[in-house]
Amino acid sequence: MFEALIGLFCVLVLAFLRVPIAFAMGFIGVLGIAHERGGMFELSSYIPAVSMAARQISDTAQDYGLSVIPLFVLMGLLINKGGLSRELYAVGNTFLGHMRGGLAMATVVACGGFSAISGSSLATAATMSKVAIPEMRRYGYSDQLSTASVAAGGTLGILIPPSVILVIYGLLTETSIAKLFIAGIVPGLIGIIFYLLAVRWTVFFKPESGPRGKTHSWRERGKALVSVWAVVLLFVIIIGGLYGIFDFEPLNLTFSPTEVAGIGAMGALLIALSRRRLSWVDTLEVLRDTSLTSAGLFLVLIGAALFSNFMNLANLPEILVSFVNSLGWPSLAIILVIALIYIALGCVFESLSLLLLTVPIFFPVITQLGYDPIWFGIFVVVVTEIGMITPPIGMNVFILQSVVGDISTGTIFKGVTPFWVADILRLALIIFVPGIVLVLL
Repeated sequence: MFEALIGLFCVLVLAFLRVPIAFAMGFIGVLGIAHERGGMFELSSYIPAVSMAARQISDTAQDYGLSVIPLFVLMGLLINKGGLSRELYAVGNTFLGHMRGGLAMATVVACGGFSAISGSSLATAATMSKVAIPEMRRYGYSDQLSTASVAAGGTLGILIPPSVILVIYGLLTETSIAKLFIAGIVPGLIGIIFYLLAVRWTVFFKPESGPRGKTHSWRERGKALVSVWAVVLLFVIIIGGLYGIFDFEPLNLTFSPTEVAGIGAMGALLIALSRRRLSWVDTLEVLRDTSLTSAGLFLVLIGAALFSNFMNLANLPEILVSFVNSLGWPSLAIILVIALIYIALGCVFESLSLLLLTVPIFFPVITQLGYDPIWFGIFVVVVTEIGMITPPIGMNVFILQSVVGDISTGTIFKGVTPFWVADILRLALIIFVPGIVLVLL
């Protein structure tokens, strides 16, 4: 057990030193496997360790299930090139913009819609910042509220399906990706509602931070809704295919996650082409970014698998389960402790690193306590969302600051406080009323 804890500590140290998490976990994983197979200072013990690493690389490259990752990444990038982010924001603006804080609420709604097709928090925050912040500044919104609504709204990208993080969790734990997607819908909608309440809370105490915008006619609202029909259709096809709503005579169609990802990518391509916003240069850029992003995710998965193998060889999951059972604590108390650990680590680790480091350790404990693996997947994602907007790291905050440029991270962190409080309340709801996660299954 001690060697496993030392290995975990070494990974944390390397991560703090800004070593890429894929290499940190892979390096410590190989060293740990060599130690378990004969000794770290025995040259012969590295033969099985290196062999295991080579086999893991080969298996990852040939895993058909992993093809869902580049397909969903490709879909999100194509949608971004299609310019749908502006149409989504326009819909929210026409319905909510006339209210105090309405443009910030429209931003949250648009982020939720864009998340449903991009699957990435960072992409959502970066894209919507270019669309929403100039408009809010034009109406005199405070920098705190305008940036906070984008940073917080962007976190919805890792929960509302299709979500790359949920895909990776499903692959790590061998949990149904389709069920994870469906389970993420209700918590995602609750997140949007709670964020809207956070905006209202902000403007209640500081009315000057979110002045009223222009009032739009119902004709303008209808026109805005028509402009996003492609987004709605794509989302219905993705979720409907997974949920089986097309499984009736004469269609009898049900789709696997990989098939849905392929359909989504093709649909996104057709949308971008129909809008005539995809040049040859844009196409090559999308393909390049898809390759780079997917390769990075695959590297992280390989490193996580090696580190997980080391943890299993060191029997850390079994020892941890035995330790938890020996405490005699109620399961709810253990869940609360795990939540506190996630929130603390989420302040210094980005979402994917946190997921890959902790799930192999905590997942056996959760299943031993009798919790549903699908519920735990949504729980992990919601806790991770909190870390994306909390100091000192807050990846969405730093991405947003790099895009905006003239607003300090301190200003953004002050603005997001009501939003991560809303996330804490949503997390409490998921813990104490777990049925809301599984209601659609």
